[in-house]
Amino acid sequence: MTTTTSSSNDTAALIRQATQSIISGATRSSIDVDTLVSALVTAKTAGQSDMLGRKQSADNVELSAVGKIQAVLASLQSALRGFTDGTALNTLTATMSGNGLKATAATDAAPGTYSIAVNHLASANKISSQAFARDERLGAGTLTVGVGGRTMQIDVDAGSSLASLAKAINAATGNPGVSAAIVTASDGQHLVLTSKQTGAASAITISAGGGANTKLNTSSFRQITAGKDASLSIDGNTVSSASNTIEGALTGITLVLTGEAVGTTQTLSVTRDTAVSTKAITDFVAAYNGYIATEKSLTWDASQPVASRAGPLLGDAMTHAITNRLGSLMSGGVAVGGRTYSLSSVGIDLQHDGTLSVNTAKLQKALTEDSAAIPALFNPTNGVAVKLNTFIGTYTRPSGTLEQRTRALNADLGKVTNDMTQLKRYQDTLTAQYNAQFRALNVLMTTMQNNTRYLNQLFGGAGAAGTLNRR
Repeated sequence: MTTTTSSSNDTAALIRQATQSIISGATRSSIDVDTLVSALVTAKTAGQSDMLGRKQSADNVELSAVGKIQAVLASLQSALRGFTDGTALNTLTATMSGNGLKATAATDAAPGTYSIAVNHLASANKISSQAFARDERLGAGTLTVGVGGRTMQIDVDAGSSLASLAKAINAATGNPGVSAAIVTASDGQHLVLTSKQTGAASAITISAGGGANTKLNTSSFRQITAGKDASLSIDGNTVSSASNTIEGALTGITLVLTGEAVGTTQTLSVTRDTAVSTKAITDFVAAYNGYIATEKSLTWDASQPVASRAGPLLGDAMTHAITNRLGSLMSGGVAVGGRTYSLSSVGIDLQHDGTLSVNTAKLQKALTEDSAAIPALFNPTNGVAVKLNTFIGTYTRPSGTLEQRTRALNADLGKVTNDMTQLKRYQDTLTAQYNAQFRALNVLMTTMQNNTRYLNQLFGGAGAAGTLNRR
């Protein structure tokens, strides 16, 4: 109401200014056309201009507020992700009692202790050819190289040397998993082939045909290292593996063997990582409280000075609905197996101001004692996190409530901008019309003033004696 009255007063003042300018022009030599036209155009369009400006400002403020709500809800959803994908409460830590054996646990591992004895590691097959002279040519033909059940063929021309053969093996696109090197010893050059895979099944074979050097056959190579499977036992059960990285022998556990573990018996301890769970819960509480603080600042914040307490979303139905539903989900509990579990039972308490607080001692007790409350409250079917995520998703998802509202506000801003453009064109048109009219009036009044001065000089008046009166 105050803004409307102020605008009316400003318009009246501009009209008085324009009127005075005309009166001044009538009693002096000329009119200040630019000032007069500006005053009249402003007076005629001030009300609409003020209305559009206030609408634009209000839309921008509301758009910013909706964006803040969307941002804090997205942050809350992000904090819930660890509960919805199972990583927040099911993260396990695997610890070995000795050296040379590393273990990592996935979420499907079972907490407990296991005895692991390592007999020997998996090794890769390595063979070496008999000696060749440095400049010896291998002869034209075909060389077949295999690892396990996979083979490749290398075409050898009459001028090929042992070094060019090794290079061809390493560069071959169909290489089955073998690397070749030349070792120059006192008796000549040796072709050394090494399997890229460990395990007994990855033995190397080589044979020459079609005239190539018959020395390049498996029987003419000596074995440097036998391909061998890793051997270990888990709680007395024998396990063999072609690789020193062992998956699947113990559910959810990956073991990595190194030489330092050979001949040792170690204890594997798999425990729940309560530090990860604690952080996930406290991060969730902080994100929830972040929403409450933002919502309060955008609606009504009694802690602020009186003039600043009301926010741009005060009385907003959407924001009110979100806050009420979140509070209901927090206080409602979760029903599992005929029993209802509340957040407060694990140390997460809902405060009078709508925020959450964490009783650290109570939470740690619930986590370390492996009580039923934690998995029940955050279960993947109807747990708190699942309910919150589903509800928030109706607002934050593409084409959700928040995006629809944002689009509507942007559309309204676009209309306001268009109206401002139309108003500017109207102001330009008025300015051109008034300029033409008042410049013509200015010329007319100047002519009239000149005629008046002439008549006064001729007949007398305005202090002049008059030339005709002197006769």
